[in-house]
Amino acid sequence: MGKHCCSAEKNNHSHEHNHSHEGEFNLKQEVIVTVVSSILFISGFVFENQLHNTFYSVVEYLIFIPAYLFAGWNVLISAGKNVLKGKFFDENFLMTIATLGAFAIHKLPEAVAVMLFFKVGELCQDMAVDRSRNSIKTLLEIRPDYANLLCKDGIKKVNPQQVNIGDVIIVKPGEKIPLDGEILEGNSQIDTSALTGESVPRIYKKGEIVLAGMINQTGILTVRVTKLFAESSITRILDLVENANSKKAPTQKFITKFAKYYTPMVVFVSLAVALIPPLIISSATHEEWVYRALILLVISCPCGLVISIPLGYFGGVAGAAKRGILVKGATYLDSLLQVKTVVFDKTGTLTQGVFRVTKILPENGFQDEELLALAAQIEVYSPHPIAESIRQAYNQEINDSNIKNYQELAGYGVSALIKGKSVIAGNDKLLHRENITHDTCNVQGTVVHLAVDSNYMGYILIADEVKPDAVLAISQLKQLGIENTIMLTGDNQAIASKIAQEIGVDSYQAELLPEDKLESLETLINQSHGKYKIAVVGDGINDAPMIARADVGIAMGGLGSDAAIETADIVIMKDAPSKVPEAIKIARKTNQIVWQNIIFALTVKSLFIILGTFGVANLWEAVFADVGVALIAIFNATKTVKYYQKQ
Repeated sequence: MGKHCCSAEKNNHSHEHNHSHEGEFNLKQEVIVTVVSSILFISGFVFENQLHNTFYSVVEYLIFIPAYLFAGWNVLISAGKNVLKGKFFDENFLMTIATLGAFAIHKLPEAVAVMLFFKVGELCQDMAVDRSRNSIKTLLEIRPDYANLLCKDGIKKVNPQQVNIGDVIIVKPGEKIPLDGEILEGNSQIDTSALTGESVPRIYKKGEIVLAGMINQTGILTVRVTKLFAESSITRILDLVENANSKKAPTQKFITKFAKYYTPMVVFVSLAVALIPPLIISSATHEEWVYRALILLVISCPCGLVISIPLGYFGGVAGAAKRGILVKGATYLDSLLQVKTVVFDKTGTLTQGVFRVTKILPENGFQDEELLALAAQIEVYSPHPIAESIRQAYNQEINDSNIKNYQELAGYGVSALIKGKSVIAGNDKLLHRENITHDTCNVQGTVVHLAVDSNYMGYILIADEVKPDAVLAISQLKQLGIENTIMLTGDNQAIASKIAQEIGVDSYQAELLPEDKLESLETLINQSHGKYKIAVVGDGINDAPMIARADVGIAMGGLGSDAAIETADIVIMKDAPSKVPEAIKIARKTNQIVWQNIIFALTVKSLFIILGTFGVANLWEAVFADVGVALIAIFNATKTVKYYQKQ
């Protein structure tokens, strides 16, 4: 293990060095190439007449051709590669034909200008995307820098990427937890706010799972790593956001399809403009109409659309991330626009999910302490918040060696053999299923009934509170035009009715098993007849099947859950239902900006196509029209991020 630590430390330094310079070097290179091309272009443009009068205009070509190649090399290479693949008609092909045509009729400055301004536009686009990506990385600046790896010869500080599953790390007070893992020794207050939005630190103990990015505050923790750094929650979330545009929205797909037909049409129309008028109009010259055809090609280039629409969606995804809402793909932003029904889970979604024992009510001769002790023992393995509240109320060490045949009974409770006795704990339905005689039904609140060897022991009353912003969330959804808000819960009718009335949902269904919830969702989907979409909001673990089946699955407060990240389309980092209407607002703002770009670009281009065809616009105006549209569209697309930074 000592050897592993040393190699890890060595690899750590080389990795950091390479990583820190790679992105910076590329940006500098692009800027330098653009500056060199600009200097050559300006020099050639200012002294064009003098250069043109040299021997066969040699010096003019010596200045403009390098400027053209510096600015347009990537375009020329892309066009060449696409032609070899049989893909003739794209923006690279249009610009290549237009600029080579301009060279052919000796319009050298115009040819260079097309490539140079496109280069500037692409540089602006790259910088805009980098800003969006950096805004996400700043938000998630919880990516740990190092891990204290426990080796045979001591503790070594290494890059988290070099730590393997099963390795043991030490986390000191004040340090970020570098990888997901299980606490082997120690307990500490841990700040989880960067991941979950919870402002109050939580105490973590031996056996509990901690996540990369949390901050250890008080004690020293010994942690066994359970996931590689690349698979940790925070790394996967960064990847999700950065790769979100791989899932294209319908609008993006429309533009791709539109360009597929639009580009060849433009090429053939331009060819017709260049060839036909000189054949049928006696005063028309080939040079004049070829020039008009080149203007048409330059104006028609769909650069503004091709660049700004994906950037608009990326801005929406980045803007959402700044607000603690992780959208897995642009397509889900468009899906949110069509949502008319939002289905909520109750526990942990609309309510705090942080339960506390309020009453212990034993029956049939049992005592309070006896009832609570047995409840804590049978709930020792359960991850449910109700079980956690019972263990906290008991607040004593539990000897689990006496517990055998433990079983989770989905929708009912748990059962086990404790010291040879058959014990069950759960809801009223469990008592009826096991034919256990009892007189206590329809209790107001969350209730855990207990029975031992088929004898009813009594029940424990547990309280859960509505989240502070739950009422606001439902109210905002209604203001946004959401027609139906529904709460589905496994809790009893009395509790469900009280919570539904307090929060203001349109309807609710209670006493549902997980499969019942899924069946209810299927009914809602069938009733929609595909005319609108249904969103499901849950905690990402128990509600994973519903989240997966929904048109838009939203996992709230489910950052630490693999089920949430894998299943949901949208993951809300902060445990707040009000983020749901906020996500819809972001989707609408993004859609508004994207369509502004589409309408603006097509309107301006249509106008200049008409002017160019009739000889009113020249090639310079065509260049500025094309590049101007692209730049305005790019800057408009970045408004989504800026808009939500100010909110």
